[in-house]
Amino acid sequence: MSSTRTRVLGAAAVVMGLAAGTGCASSDGSSQLTVFAAASLVEPFSVIEESFEAAHPGVDVVMVHAGSADLAAQIIEGAPADVFAAADEAQMAVIGEHAAAPPAVFATNTLTIVVPRGNPAAVGSIESLGDPSVVSVVCAPQVPCGASSARLAALAGVALVPSSEETSVTGVLSKVAEGHADAGLVYVTDVARRTGVEAVATEHADEVVNAYPIAALTGSDQPDLSAGFVDYVLTTGQEALDAYGFGTVQR
Repeated sequence: MSSTRTRVLGAAAVVMGLAAGTGCASSDGSSQLTVFAAASLVEPFSVIEESFEAAHPGVDVVMVHAGSADLAAQIIEGAPADVFAAADEAQMAVIGEHAAAPPAVFATNTLTIVVPRGNPAAVGSIESLGDPSVVSVVCAPQVPCGASSARLAALAGVALVPSSEETSVTGVLSKVAEGHADAGLVYVTDVARRTGVEAVATEHADEVVNAYPIAALTGSDQPDLSAGFVDYVLTTGQEALDAYGFGTVQR
């Protein structure tokens, strides 16, 4: 059964929104699997959700997307979730023993500068994001895209001067797409299918690679199904990840 129920939530909303609705069975008797996944995974995981449900009749997958740091914090606080897919290994490490098995890397991603279509501020390189006259936006340092942005800036020898720091990469992308910023740093996968924006070639980006890990969680009431979803992402799900521009992992 394809639920296609994808929730994009902030940190405060995750537990409140799921505490009453998550469990091993839905009201119609199907098994419900709740997957916490990084905001940058919305599109490929929507495809994976539908194909996993098609291959597992009676399973209802509920995707919950937010910044990885927010999701990790909610897992530690007891939010009901079966699987966690993070945008970097540091946030997966945060949940520690809440992972039921050693996490496995299932995809990679890199950063790029994103600007509104037509690049009205004539942003040409990451050095522009160190210019106070350019309104720029990046992810907060504790967020995977923020940690990567800091590493990228350090490689380029640039001191970033953002007008705001967002809790997820989708927040950065939205501000640029809506014209509230001249430029931002996002993943290449975010720019590829978003209208109203374009990418600017970014020096050193290939030296800052985010590895995306996934793990079933110890709090799951259905460990076999959770482990099965992880295996599915590592195998069949690679096709969807590749289609959306992620680097895939050969096994």
